[in-house]
Amino acid sequence: MLPLESAAAIVDLPVAPAVIGDTGGRRDSHNESRVFFAGQLLADHAVCRDVVACFQSAETVAALQQATGAVLEGCFLRIEYCQDRGGFWLEPHTDIGAKKFTMLVYLSDAPDAGNWGTDIYDGAKRPAGRAPADFDQGLVFIPAGDTWHGFEPRPIDGIRRSFIVNYVSPAWLARHELACPDRPVTIRI
Repeated sequence: MLPLESAAAIVDLPVAPAVIGDTGGRRDSHNESRVFFAGQLLADHAVCRDVVACFQSAETVAALQQATGAVLEGCFLRIEYCQDRGGFWLEPHTDIGAKKFTMLVYLSDAPDAGNWGTDIYDGAKRPAGRAPADFDQGLVFIPAGDTWHGFEPRPIDGIRRSFIVNYVSPAWLARHELACPDRPVTIRI
């Protein structure tokens, strides 16, 4: 999904995994400890700036829009760096309507990390599959009412590292999460 040098540099970011109790199956239960490629992280780390520049570029946005059919022009880039520990789980959910594109990239190299991928569910919220989560692999989907996903409780021996790329509509309220809060993406090259 990324050049290996970039993927390794993200893993090496000096960002300690947060110690979080039971999330209740939701990431937003610990918003204060979430890490985004925004603000000071961008100012301090070239790899964050490089990844943002790539996903903010008109060429990338146009290619993603053409490949997926998602309408991304005018959206804003949001990248979250996740470091999940044992006990982490996410209930089956669909992304909220303001998210127009979701890409998950897995960055763990622990022996069992390939089993730490996102779980995919059918319309009745029954497990239907699991994304492969080997280092630098990922999953892309266009959020809709039928894109159920989550993370079934299972052992995590180590840190489950991933980053999530979203393009969100201008209605996104948490502007501090956006990589370029004053600059929507475009497909005009």
